[in-house]
Amino acid sequence: MDTVRIAVVGAGVMGLSTAVCISKMVPGCSITVISDKFTPETTSDVAAGMLIPPTYPDTPIQKQKQWFKETFDHLFAIVNSAEAEDAGVILVSGWQIFRSIPTEEVPYWADVVLGFRKMTKDELKKFPQHVFGHAFTTLKCEGPAYLPWLQKRVKGSGGLILTRRIEDLWELHPSFDIVVNCSGLGSRQLAGDAEIFPVRGQVLKVQAPWVKHFIRDSSGLTYIYPGVSNVTLGGTRQKGDWNLSPDAEISKEILSRCCALEPSLRGAYDLREKVGLRPSRPGVRLEKELLAQGSRRLPVVHHYGHGSGGIAMHWGTALEATRLVNECVQVLRAPAPKSKL
Repeated sequence: MDTVRIAVVGAGVMGLSTAVCISKMVPGCSITVISDKFTPETTSDVAAGMLIPPTYPDTPIQKQKQWFKETFDHLFAIVNSAEAEDAGVILVSGWQIFRSIPTEEVPYWADVVLGFRKMTKDELKKFPQHVFGHAFTTLKCEGPAYLPWLQKRVKGSGGLILTRRIEDLWELHPSFDIVVNCSGLGSRQLAGDAEIFPVRGQVLKVQAPWVKHFIRDSSGLTYIYPGVSNVTLGGTRQKGDWNLSPDAEISKEILSRCCALEPSLRGAYDLREKVGLRPSRPGVRLEKELLAQGSRRLPVVHHYGHGSGGIAMHWGTALEATRLVNECVQVLRAPAPKSKL
């Protein structure tokens, strides 16, 4: 049986996790991850990496819950192993707070995170401007550690990693039999996807080792996420903004919003600004496409467009992308129909 040659385009959390899943679940294939950007230069490196999922309006809730649960279970197994430090996965407890009582008091993911409950009156005293909240424990998965950890797993299973800018998926034909497109915003050009757009996120990474609980305003715009070596303060959601340079005014405003929730952050030091562009579209694109050019055929599996939910959903969607890759492999391996004379 010939080896099926698979190219994964993109080396953020989607590309690398999909490559790892394929290497585990699709026998008899070779995997090459191709990208012009690797950690620490990817959007996944800027992400706070908190497992609090967004809601995708175009995707059935059950499907979203499955993606989130599979991701949570995968990272929970890592956090309970000797690999936790290396992979940059930790457990964090804290609060999500609301200025008015939400229509949906219990989100769809409440029974996936640990110990989910409504906040008590005493807890809410900490946040005088807020009237309702959720308390729970979740996971935080830090890109600058997790991406190298995934890369090591790709190489360990015999995969190759190539630094190269791809301008057109056809460049990969005939060297590869199947292409997995995890190029995020690059899909505007590579897949001609006019639906994908950037949502700019600016954050501050600060030293405030006394802050141990996460705090997230329900809007998702203001958040304080303690991590392994710093605390992430956010944030912004600027649709259609491609600017990767930090804006000093925005940083001031983020700090002031976060200090309003946690006044001790006035003492934070060693402030570093980071900017990432979330690859957003109405829903995650997770589907097969058979590209055709004359008599040439190139099976492509698209896996991108997670917006702010990349790390929260990545393993669940990578498993689904892997199932689609497996279907393409089966088609390639099916015996060609004999011509009837």
